[in-house]
Amino acid sequence: MHVSELEYAVLTHLHQHPDEVTVADLAARLGKDQSQVSACCLSRPEWVHIREQECLWLRLGKKAQGGFPERKVIEALHQLGGQGDLNQVAEAAGLPSQEVGQSLRFLKAKGWAEQQGRSLVLTEGGRQGLAGPLADERLVLALEAGEQEASTLAEAAEGLKLLQGRSGMVEERPRILRWVRLSQAGQQAVQDGLESRQQVNVLTQEMMLSGQWREVDFRPYDVSLASEAVYPGKEHPFVSIIQQTRKVFLELGFEETVSPYVESSFWDFDALFQPQDHPARDMQDTFYIGRPAECRLPKTEWVEAVGATHRDGGQTGSLGWRYDWNDQLIKQPVLRTHTTASSIRALADNPNPPRKVFCVGPVFRRETVDYKHLPVFHQVDGIIIDEKASFASLLGTLQAFYRKMGFEKFQFRPAFFPYTEPSVEIFVWSDRKSDWVEMGGAGVFRPEVTEPFGCKVPVLAWGLGLERLAMFRYELGSIGELYRARLNWLKETPLCR
Repeated sequence: MHVSELEYAVLTHLHQHPDEVTVADLAARLGKDQSQVSACCLSRPEWVHIREQECLWLRLGKKAQGGFPERKVIEALHQLGGQGDLNQVAEAAGLPSQEVGQSLRFLKAKGWAEQQGRSLVLTEGGRQGLAGPLADERLVLALEAGEQEASTLAEAAEGLKLLQGRSGMVEERPRILRWVRLSQAGQQAVQDGLESRQQVNVLTQEMMLSGQWREVDFRPYDVSLASEAVYPGKEHPFVSIIQQTRKVFLELGFEETVSPYVESSFWDFDALFQPQDHPARDMQDTFYIGRPAECRLPKTEWVEAVGATHRDGGQTGSLGWRYDWNDQLIKQPVLRTHTTASSIRALADNPNPPRKVFCVGPVFRRETVDYKHLPVFHQVDGIIIDEKASFASLLGTLQAFYRKMGFEKFQFRPAFFPYTEPSVEIFVWSDRKSDWVEMGGAGVFRPEVTEPFGCKVPVLAWGLGLERLAMFRYELGSIGELYRARLNWLKETPLCR
C-alpha cells in the first residue's frame, strides 16, 4: 500500500515501539514538526488510536517582569523602620508613587501592610512575608525557565489562587495532550507491507515532461476547511448605489445630463417659479458664494419671460407672485440646492417632446446633521416631457425605479412645492426604524415653470435622495456612516445586494 513519507515513518516507528507515546515525543524521535505529525495521526483514525487529555499550560505574562511590587514595598518599609508615607516608600522601593498606590490592595489581601492616613505600616504578616516568597512568587520564579504544564508545578494550584483577579502576571493556555499507538488495523497494515511515496502539492511542467507524476501522490485538499477571508478591490458601496441609479434610468430610456455645482440663483430658484422671498433662499438654508460675486445669465428672452411670470404671470395665464421682481438677485451664485436646476436647464435647451432626462449629483443645503440629514448629499432628478404625460405615469415611473432598487413597500403622500402641481412626497418603509421615511418629492411642473421656455406640454418632475436609499440598502443606523472610513465595513459589504 502506498503512503506518504511522513506516514511511513510514523507507522513503522509505532509498529516497532508499541507502547503509547505522546505526539510531542513521537515528533522528537522522528525529528519532524509536531503539527505535521499530529495531522498525520489524525488523518488515519483507522490505523492510529488517539487518546486525548485536556491540560493547562502556564507562562509568564508581561506584568511579571520586574517582580511583585508589594514585595518591594514591604522590603522598603522594613528599611524605613516599619512605617513611611507613600512618597518615602516609593523612593525607597524604587517604584513610581502610582505603582505603590496600585499595590495597596495586594498588600492588604496578603496582610502585609495597612494604610493609616498617608502612611503605610508594616504588619506582623508583612514581617513574616520577608522570610521568603509566597506561592504566587514561587510560581513566577518557576516559569522564568519557560512555559510549563500546570500539573508538573507544585506551586501551580496555590499560586494561581493567589493570582486570581490579577491579570498580566501568569497566562493560562488550555491545551489538548494526545497519546498515540497503533490500532490492530494499523499493525496489520504495516505487516502487510507499506511503500513510501512522495507527496506533492503542485503538478509542475518538469514532472509532466519527465513522467515523474506517475511516481508521486498528490496531497489531498479539504475544501470544507475554514480559510482566510479574501477581500477583492471594489468600488465604495455608495458609488454602487449611484451607478445602479444611473443604470436604472438609462434602461428606462432616459438621457443623462449634468450641471455645475455652483449655480446661479436664476436656474436654482427663479426659473422654477420659486418666489424671491421664499424661506429656502435665506442665508440659513442656502450656501451663497462670495467669488465670483455674480453669475452670467442665459438668453435675454428667457430672463425676461421668467421675470414677467414672477411679476404678473406673463403669457402663462397665471397671476404670478405680484411683486417687483429683482433682476439683481438672479445673478447671485449659490451651491446648487437641488439637481432640479439641471432639469430646468435641459428643458430650456430643448422643450420639444418626447424627452426623458435625468441627472445624478451632489447638492448642498444648510441642514442640521442627524441620522437622515447631511449638509451635502446626492439626488437623482428627472423630467419627462410628453403630450400624453399624466400624474399616473409619474407615480408608475417612481414605482418602477424603487422596485428596481430593491424596495417593495412605499407610499405617496400629497405635498406642496412652488414649482409643481399636483405634488407628492415619496416614502419607503424602514424595518430598522419601524417607520416611513421620506425619500424625495415629485409632481407635474406648473405652466409658470415650463411655458417661459416654450414648452406647452405636461412635464413630470422628481428629485430623490440617494443617501437615505443607501442607508436602508446597507442597513445603516445613519447617513453619516456612509462617509466614515470603517475599513471592516467597506471590506465585508458584498458587491451584489
